[in-house]
Amino acid sequence: MRTAVHTMTAIGLMSGTSMDGIDAALLETDGEAHLVAGPALMVPYPAELRSRLRSLVLEQQGDVAAIERDLTLAHAEIVRLLLADAGLDRAQVDLLGFHGHTLLHAPHERRTWQIGDGALLAATTGIATVNDFRSADVAAGGQGAPLVPLYHAALAASLPKPVAVLNLGGVGNVTWLGPNNDIRAFDCGPGNALLDDWMTTKLGRAYDEDGAVARAGRVDATALASLLSHPFFDVAGPKSLDRNSFSSAPVQSLSVEDGAATLLAFTVEAARRAILREGTPLQVLVTGGGRRNSAIMDALRDGFAGSQILSVDAIGWDGDVLEAQAFAYLAVRSLRGLPLSLPGTTGVPAPQLGGVLHKTTAERSASAA
Repeated sequence: MRTAVHTMTAIGLMSGTSMDGIDAALLETDGEAHLVAGPALMVPYPAELRSRLRSLVLEQQGDVAAIERDLTLAHAEIVRLLLADAGLDRAQVDLLGFHGHTLLHAPHERRTWQIGDGALLAATTGIATVNDFRSADVAAGGQGAPLVPLYHAALAASLPKPVAVLNLGGVGNVTWLGPNNDIRAFDCGPGNALLDDWMTTKLGRAYDEDGAVARAGRVDATALASLLSHPFFDVAGPKSLDRNSFSSAPVQSLSVEDGAATLLAFTVEAARRAILREGTPLQVLVTGGGRRNSAIMDALRDGFAGSQILSVDAIGWDGDVLEAQAFAYLAVRSLRGLPLSLPGTTGVPAPQLGGVLHKTTAERSASAA
């Protein structure tokens, strides 16, 4: 591993709260301003593993150790596939950034838990691996999330400010980039989680494709007001959420279409309020799966007067793998001893280092010799 060279080739790996699959992305970076994106790959989870993972996350049922091992080996397979697609040998990659999958995120209790065996991934792939990105921040008093803002800031260095980057994955989060290079970040609401779960429960579908079901319904104002009364929204950022922080109970008596419309409105209104609390951005750049839902994008455009609403893809970013790229970036920062979080991004008292390095078997043997 070429640790003496600041510019490194890393693969970032992300299993998001939507639990749809794994994103893998190559990135050449110094962990600062140098960013050259490479090939990327998105692979859905096998149905059986996705079902087990959902049971573990949503119902706390399942063999954690067995699921962690299978999830790690699924990540190793995606690394193999990405290297084959890119025509690279594993020796040409310096580092893996392995987020793992979040089972619990409770920073108010100083607890965060991502499964994923970094040592097994390093041994299986033959590539040094950084994982456990959040624990140090939470232990130091931070929220442990979101962690992508430093990557957003590097990508957006040349953009006019202020600009807001809105990530709508399972959970929604915002990076606010001010005109004086100030960075603030916070989770903002449910993202796609509640709507996805509604579709799975009611119709057996993983998500509401292009918002078609929500468009067929009407927003229930009483249910929406109940959803927005959650105490989370009274707290200023930095702040973070667990995937299961919100309940869909207020919409349970509604039709499938009206429930979907109301949950979509909840996602959008939570994000709108969070961003406007910071100010009126010139642009809201939307990433994550939510940007592919035209009903969400239309509702965002209706909700922001004076701000341009764009998918990040419109400005040349790859919204499908942005988070995977970010964990490649953070892995390099971790190896270089650079902070992964700041007081303005997670509420941690001071810039915080993070990540745990797992060397390959060959590297451990060489160190011991």
